[in-house]
Amino acid sequence: MKLARWIFLAAAIYGIAVLIPSFFAEAMVQPAITHPEFYYGFFASALVWQLMFLLIASDPGRYRLLMLIGVLEKAAFFVPCLALYATGRLGFTGPFLGALIDGVWMQLFLVAWWSARPQPAPKA
Repeated sequence: MKLARWIFLAAAIYGIAVLIPSFFAEAMVQPAITHPEFYYGFFASALVWQLMFLLIASDPGRYRLLMLIGVLEKAAFFVPCLALYATGRLGFTGPFLGALIDGVWMQLFLVAWWSARPQPAPKA
């Protein structure tokens, strides 16, 4: 359970550190954002997921099934970006690099899920 706890705690801390500055960086985005509700909605939704990761880290055994939902959350960005890159619709840019990082977290979440599986009771 320690490994799962550390993986989800590290993911949450990393996510919070990366996402919060984005709320103050809209003016730096070029070309200018034409739909700020999508911009802020994306970052706010992603930030909420960091709270879920903190919850999972608090008790990995209890929230083990939520780890698989966390895998899906990471895959939801990683897989489309991989497909877009493969078809030439996304360059080797910031979003693609972010997707690769999400791919690493996705795999770590699977490791955490596997490491937190219930252990059989010792035979007497």
